[in-house]
Amino acid sequence: MKKIVPICIALASLLTTPALAQTEKPPFRVEVVARNLQVVWSIVFPAKDIALLTERPGTVRALVKGQVLSEPLLTLTDIDATYKLGAMGLALHPQFTKNHWVYLAYSYKDADGPKVRVVRYKFDEKALSQPVGAALTDRITIIENIPAFTNHAGCRLRFGPDKKLYITTGDANVPELAQKLDSLAGKMLRLNDDGSIPKDNPFVGRQDARPEIWTYGHRNSQGFDFQPGTNLLFESEHGPTGGDEINILEKGKNYGWPIVHHEQFVGGMEPPLLLYGLPSHGPGSGSFYKGKLFPQYRGDFFVGCLRTECILRVNVRGRKVISQERLLERQYGRIREVVEAPDGSIYFTTSMMESDGRPRPEYDQILRLVPG
Repeated sequence: MKKIVPICIALASLLTTPALAQTEKPPFRVEVVARNLQVVWSIVFPAKDIALLTERPGTVRALVKGQVLSEPLLTLTDIDATYKLGAMGLALHPQFTKNHWVYLAYSYKDADGPKVRVVRYKFDEKALSQPVGAALTDRITIIENIPAFTNHAGCRLRFGPDKKLYITTGDANVPELAQKLDSLAGKMLRLNDDGSIPKDNPFVGRQDARPEIWTYGHRNSQGFDFQPGTNLLFESEHGPTGGDEINILEKGKNYGWPIVHHEQFVGGMEPPLLLYGLPSHGPGSGSFYKGKLFPQYRGDFFVGCLRTECILRVNVRGRKVISQERLLERQYGRIREVVEAPDGSIYFTTSMMESDGRPRPEYDQILRLVPG
């Protein structure tokens, strides 16, 4: 049996990282973009004045010139939206302007229980004013039968600099599956844009492993992005209570869950870049800022925090963490998605209409940070 030993990790808890002082004027102001939505999980921008968003109960909606269209573009009929399942991740193809492909991750149920499916649609901007279903067509399945659970389903999608589709999966509430290479649970997956397997995936050709796997040993990751300049893959992950993480994911490596967590270490398993103690922060997203509106934030990693109701800003250069800061703490409720818009503003969403949230009349919301 491998020996588990405790480790010390720099900046191990947000409790030791000062939040944005209340008396200090931040470099932004907050604007409300939309209200009265339901758990907006993911936002993508197919055009300058158009955003597509998922509502977890099962819809894809359009935000056009700051207004949410009254009718959804798509309502999923084969969805399982139990508890924290439903319509979740969205991603645009790297050549979206040519092929107009939009990718969607959502949960469904079969005889064996909850599963996750990733599908692809073709988006027609000109059809936004037409009947429901006209703007998202030509559906194909990219991957399915990914094990899930009511709150451990992963579902974040993003294309990498290599033009491959990366997909997070949860451990499906069966922790040992995260270590099993013949299961898709508790992994980062990597696929070609049509769902086929890249030949350079780390486990291609092994009879005891799924070839879709890029990394393994994850509990439930719902955020990741590629660092500008280095292309390092940064990932935020829900840990057990007091064990949330930010990791740098690298091809074929094992990130330990459930063998190690919190301040533990086993040789051959990767420790987190950052480990967070109590209170649990509930990292629901992760994205790098690349825009020009906030030059002081360029290259920083932003994480929407559900339980601590803030945006975590990690100032990181390469693999080195310079500082951390909590923005908007306890001001707008549970924060899920944090994403840069084409104009450089920073959009974020709330997830208050959840079973463990505190719904208010105006929730859920889409908000944004603009210079101010």
